[in-house]
Amino acid sequence: YGSLKKHMLIHTGKKPFKCTVCEYTCRVSGHLKKHMMTHTEEKPLKCTVCEYSCTESGSLKKHMMIHTREKPLKCTVCEYCCTVSGHLKKHMLIHTGEKPLKCTVCEYCCTVSGHLKKHMLIHTGEKPFKCNVCVSLNV
Repeated sequence: YGSLKKHMLIHTGKKPFKCTVCEYTCRVSGHLKKHMMTHTEEKPLKCTVCEYSCTESGSLKKHMMIHTREKPLKCTVCEYCCTVSGHLKKHMLIHTGEKPLKCTVCEYCCTVSGHLKKHMLIHTGEKPFKCNVCVSLNV
């Protein structure tokens, strides 16, 4: 496929490359080649430090940051840094004061899903934690 032909597929919506195993279709042959690895469990990209392997170069690059301790994503307000954009986004809630998780029963809101789940026990009366010493369910 030439560059113009490949570009025109965007406008026509045609996806000429089809997976022989499932319903997946795409416009670019390289995408199909990568997709086929999901069926064969082939992971050609290998970490040079540990046993990790994957199919995406971006995944390998992100993995390598574990070994180099590189944390390219930095908070603009404090010294916090990380490798996962979702972690930085969640961290920023500390500075904005935003609490996007809201209780459906009362006004309680928070930033951590586990905290909301624990809070909901107040409304249900459920006591899922028991003391290992006295077997009380009041915990």
